Amino acid sequence: QIQGMPYGNCLLLSDGPINNSTGIPFFYVTPKDNTVTDLLKNPVASLTLPEADGNFCRKNVIDPEDPRCARLTLTGQMVTVPPEEVEFAKQAMFSRHPVVRKWPRSYEWFFMKMNIEHIWLQSWYGEVSPIAVEE
Repeated sequence: QIQGMPYGNCLLLSDGPINNSTGIPFFYVTPKDNTVTDLLKNPVASLTLPEADGNFCRKNVIDPEDPRCARLTLTGQMVTVPPEEVEFAKQAMFSRHPVVRKWPRSYEWFFMKMNIEHIWLQSWYGEVSPIAVEE
């Protein structure tokens, strides 16, 4: 009923092991998830990260989803992690989310990552600032 329509989903992500963050979001996904099926057909995606640990929200005891807290939105292309990067993606995901090791193998899990094309920082009710991908 929603074929071809965009929709959101919550996926575990990691940008590297704790002491080696890269800024590149990696995901451990299954083709049994409609989100992944859609991404394999049309890889354009966006990812929004809330200011969960920022000083302003924590200091003022404000919910990270409150519009006064900043959000970082990444947009780009979701791609299957190439063989030469799979070991890094595995270390990245399993070190931050050890529970995934117990997920059923019959789900044919594999790694995807986002090739970031645009970055926007939004704060205070809609002010948006572009950030260069290189930064």
